Amino acid sequence: MNEPDLSDLGALVAVAHTRSFRAAAALRGVSASSLSEAIRRLEARVGVRLLNRTTRSVTPTEAGTQLLERLDPALGEIAGALDALNNFRDSPTGTLKLNVPVIVAQKILPPIINRFLAAHPGITLEIWAIDTFIDVLAAGFDAGIRYDESIERDMIAIPIGPRTQRFMVAAAPSYLAKNGGLEHPRDLIHHACIRHRFASGVVPNWEFERNGKLIKITPKGPLIASTADIGIGAAIAGIGLIYTFEEYLSPAIASGELVPVLGPWWQSFTGPRLYYPSRRHMPAPLRAFVDFIKNTEHPQVQS
Repeated sequence: MNEPDLSDLGALVAVAHTRSFRAAAALRGVSASSLSEAIRRLEARVGVRLLNRTTRSVTPTEAGTQLLERLDPALGEIAGALDALNNFRDSPTGTLKLNVPVIVAQKILPPIINRFLAAHPGITLEIWAIDTFIDVLAAGFDAGIRYDESIERDMIAIPIGPRTQRFMVAAAPSYLAKNGGLEHPRDLIHHACIRHRFASGVVPNWEFERNGKLIKITPKGPLIASTADIGIGAAIAGIGLIYTFEEYLSPAIASGELVPVLGPWWQSFTGPRLYYPSRRHMPAPLRAFVDFIKNTEHPQVQS
């Protein structure tokens, strides 16, 4: 049997972890067809089918699973050995891949990453803004940014950006003039509400809290949007009330296009955290980013 190429073995790991040729190709910066060819070449060399492929899924065969169990730590050791060369450089080099929520990518990360990249010109930072919860390590990311309730317990997590955030409700002055104000979250039942749908398909309830009392409302309304810009634009046009991160609504409130309502009921929560696995040999780009976050005061949120 001819020895398989290391790059072909890496292709197998990437496809098996993401369960998708397209996703693995995006992470590796190659085409899906080149990955497919790499898997075919690898299977031909070892003489065993390693992946089951259908139009809807890609899963390892029994032989593929056994191979992957030994490949993962072996390839990790190789990556660690190569990364150790960073110790001989004046500054680290390499690629750091982060999986983050859209709100973090848009409103929290920009001032942080600008200063980080200026301090570390040898590092390439790749950011995927995805609201869907995934296993970031299995998908090929070095680390992720999420909120407390979404972070696995075996991860190390450190604060990044604002230490607290809020959801708030707002409406256009024209909408309030026509439909009246609100004194209690229950009043939302009688109003048009602009809702948000996550990539997972979930349309969340609106939650409010005051004096330890939590209230959940299932709002109704004429619009459900998967992007904040569409929802905010509709709210400014007087279509209905909107409930989202304060960072998204602050500019429109400052300009007078929107008016905040139900302020005493706005719910505060802990800000986002950078999380990564507990392991002895942390890749140099990730180590540099963690040290940067720990040693710098968190910047103001970008409006």
